[in-house]
Amino acid sequence: MRRNTWLAALQGAVVPLVLLAIWQAASSSGLVNAKILPSPVAVAVRWWAYLAPAEPFDPANGGYVAWIFSGELITDAIGSLYRVVMGFLVGAVLALPLGLAMGASRAAFRWLNPLVEVLRPIPPIAYIPLSILWFGLGNPPAIFLISLGAFFPVLVNTIAGVRQVDGIYLRAARNLGAGPLTIFRRVMLPAATPYILSGVRIGIGTAFIVVIVSEMIAVNNGLGFRILEAREYFWSDKIIAGMLTIGLLGLAIDSGVTRINNHLLRWHRGLEH
Repeated sequence: MRRNTWLAALQGAVVPLVLLAIWQAASSSGLVNAKILPSPVAVAVRWWAYLAPAEPFDPANGGYVAWIFSGELITDAIGSLYRVVMGFLVGAVLALPLGLAMGASRAAFRWLNPLVEVLRPIPPIAYIPLSILWFGLGNPPAIFLISLGAFFPVLVNTIAGVRQVDGIYLRAARNLGAGPLTIFRRVMLPAATPYILSGVRIGIGTAFIVVIVSEMIAVNNGLGFRILEAREYFWSDKIIAGMLTIGLLGLAIDSGVTRINNHLLRWHRGLEH
């Protein structure tokens, strides 16, 4: 199993490494303007400067660990991750019970679905002016926008999961004397779990998209803010370094969510033992 995991990781690294080699060759040969598209080496140098502490170590200003994590990149990454986590939690906590209710109750679905279908196509970016008017600047408008981005994927997948439970299971549970609450808790909710977890994964991905946009508008730190700042000074290498950092953070979180999904859904794939 471990060997297969390493083999899959190596196979997945082939294409990125080939693209990096082509990129480096194009930059070294002068085919592309280094100001517009700096080489991977230049991006790596800037990324390290972005990661490293700005000041020399001084025991009077704190411990060594605090100094190691005082780099601008780490500070920005922590700020962005905080907003992603908080915004996603707000959106998911609101979407899950509403989705379960709309999926389980035809009356709730009839009453609420038209409103959901009107609001769902509106991108969170469109709420930026209102979010600034309502919450000002800083974390609150960013968390509001991220929660909007995460809300609808979780909601729609939860509704779909509950409504697509096979009727055979419901009839079997009723024939065995199960009441509505037992059917919901023991039949509908487990059957909808794969859909819910898929919505969670999509919601986290959407949260990462929205956090970058919100940081460019409403806050003065974070990876999105730093990318916008780098654009003002035409630091293409720093822009790409920030973009790659976002991609790596997204990959790490998605991998973690996938592992959690696989663990929780072992019963669904017949891997209990």
